[in-house]
Formats: sequence, C-alpha cells, structure tokens
Amino acid sequence: MKKLDARTLTFDQLTELRHRGVAAVQNGESPDDVAAILGVSRGAIFNWLALYRAGGWDSLNAKKRGGRKPLLDAQKMAWVYRAVTLGNPQQLQMPFVLWSSKLLAAAIKRKFDVTLSKASVCRLLHQLGLSPQRPLWRAWQRDPAAVEKWLKKRYPAIRAAAKRAGGEIWFGDEAGVRSDAHSGTTWAPIGQTPVVPTTGARFGLNVLSAVNRRGAFRFMMVEGTVNAEVFIEFIKRLVAGAAGPVWLVVDGHPTHKSKKTRAFVASLKGRLHLHFLPGYSPDLNPDELVWNNLKSQGTGNREITGPDQLKKLVLSHLRRMQKKPELIRSFYHSPSTEYAA
Repeated sequence: MKKLDARTLTFDQLTELRHRGVAAVQNGESPDDVAAILGVSRGAIFNWLALYRAGGWDSLNAKKRGGRKPLLDAQKMAWVYRAVTLGNPQQLQMPFVLWSSKLLAAAIKRKFDVTLSKASVCRLLHQLGLSPQRPLWRAWQRDPAAVEKWLKKRYPAIRAAAKRAGGEIWFGDEAGVRSDAHSGTTWAPIGQTPVVPTTGARFGLNVLSAVNRRGAFRFMMVEGTVNAEVFIEFIKRLVAGAAGPVWLVVDGHPTHKSKKTRAFVASLKGRLHLHFLPGYSPDLNPDELVWNNLKSQGTGNREITGPDQLKKLVLSHLRRMQKKPELIRSFYHSPSTEYAA
C-alpha cells in the first residue's frame, strides 16, 4: 500500500488516524499490520504509542506541540515489542525462557537505564497489545523443516490418498492416567494454601484412542503396559468399525514402528495405512487434546480412592466424550491442528 503523506491531512484527520492506530495495537494487532493498513510507517506507529504512554489519548491530538518527553520513545518501544514477541530472555543472556514484568523491567533498565515499576511494565505491555499467556512448550529436538514438510507435503498427500480411496483419516495416541495427577484451583483465604485429603497410593492405567475430523472417537483402556500386541488389538477394533480403509496417524513411538506392528499392517492389505508425525511434535496431533480434556475435566479435580474408582471415572468420561462429536471436532480447531480439519 502507498504510504500516506500526513502533511496532506488536517489536524483532526491526523488525530483520528493516531487514535485508530493506537487502539488497533492495543486490541492485539501487530504494529506492522496496523502500519500497512493505515498506510504509515512502522516508526510512526511506535511514535504514537510513545506519545500515548506519556500522556494518554489527549497527547495524540495533532494540534498540540511539545509536552513531557516520554521515558520510552518510539525506538525504545519498538525494541521492547521485538524483545517480547520475537524471542525469550535467553537472547539477552538471561537464564530464563519466560518473560515476567520484573524481568522485562530489568532488561529495560540494563538496555536504556530507564527504571520502571512492575505496574508500569504491565501497562506498557498492554499498551503494546500484549497479554500474559500460558506458553506451548516444545522439545528443542523438534525439527522445523520436518514439521514444514509434514504440513505442506506429507499430510496433503495423505489427505488426497484417503479421499481417492473413500477412506477416513484418524489421529491416534496413548496416554497414562495416574491417581496422583491433579489439576484445577479452589478458593481459600489469602496466604493459606488449601489442603485436599487424598490417597497416598499411586496407581494408574493406560488408554489408547483415536479421533477423526468428523467427530468420531474410539478408545481402549489397558491396565498393563502398551506394547505391540496391545496396539495391534486397538488397530483391529478401529478397522472393524470403519466403513472403508483407514489412514491412521500416530507418533514415532517404538511400539508403532515395531516389526510385529508392521507385519500386521501389511497383512491388512490396504485396509489400514500407518503414518508417523514428525518427531517431538505432539501439538500436531488432535488426539492429544483428548488427554487434556480427560485430565482437566475428568480426573484431575476428583478425589481418587482406588484403582476401580479411577477406571470407572475414566470410562465414564470417555464415554461422555463419544457422545459429543462437536467436542471432538473442536480439537481440530486449535492453531496447531487446524491443518487437519
């Protein structure tokens, strides 16, 4: 888009443009996108943000001149935005991987010799359209090139093959459910951490499951170890209930790639095709969200008193999930799984 010449605008028009730009960034739009949409430079956006930070909305009035010099000018504001959005504290030789307001204040002090309180840093981040969020943790061994190949080449090829054969793509996985895995919060007086009595015994069970984008969900509970024989039994059940050939996508666990598994898949003569996700990429598997739901909504906030009760809770929750295809379909709508929707 052609850059806008602000000199051609009236004071009122320029003031309105500044308001729109700052409001858009505060609503979560990136400064680069806002600059492109409004036809101004990226520097202009950060200059407006610096003006707003120094004096609020009134400081964006184009008729006004002078005023208090901001502690953080446009260039410093741009540096803060890049530091938070394009990396983590380790890039500044700090021994952490998550940004906190205190840590960012220290980085700003070290970089610009500007002292900001925790409240001031929080206001700054909100003014830049940033918010505190729970990050996604990914293994450093993850290969971005392999993920890109999966998204751009391998999975589209799987989708095309399944469509030609009139088959269905399923994503499968397995997980352990333990009696001592808890989640959730509760209310209590400030400074007094609540204690919930529970059994000190540790026990668990394993579950295999598979989902497809139409909202279908299959599972199998196992009290022992998941080995090749168990995985093959799950495949048998999945194929038996399918109307056509199955394309099953799983991770690269040795059980999935064992000689027994490969021999059994070959014996099915095309009724099942087994494919493997890139290494260390569980976020690409919609079936991973089954376990998040089970542990947060089914068992994590419950008192577990024994193995039988755990089994009953897991079975009851998974059966309820089977009756909610809209919930299963929602697992395909997260940023990392929507490619398979």
